[in-house]
Amino acid sequence: MARVKRGVTSHAKHKKTLKAAKGFYGRRKNTIRAAKAAVDRSMQYATRDRKAKKRVFRALWIQRLNAAVREHGLTYSRFIDGLAKGGIEVDRKVLSDLAIHQPEAFAAIVAQAKSALPQAA
Repeated sequence: MARVKRGVTSHAKHKKTLKAAKGFYGRRKNTIRAAKAAVDRSMQYATRDRKAKKRVFRALWIQRLNAAVREHGLTYSRFIDGLAKGGIEVDRKVLSDLAIHQPEAFAAIVAQAKSALPQAA
């Protein structure tokens, strides 16, 4: 029986790793040992940051909404409370987009949210 030579398999694996390390600085882009460690770490960061990205964007939408509703004399938390009590189910992403691109429509939503809130005595 012929012996098994694995050069082809190793070379293919190395090429795959080096392709993923393209654009890295220094030896990390062309030395297999350094590239493998860097690519493994980059995959961990990518996995973690796909989760974090969702949190970051939600925080951005909330900041934009807070700034937009303060121009109408409300705070973010009171605005969200008014939306809930008024039965308006629009998510923060869409509300943020409305506040930026269609201020008149956003003002109408804020007015509805305000009217749903109990008046302070």
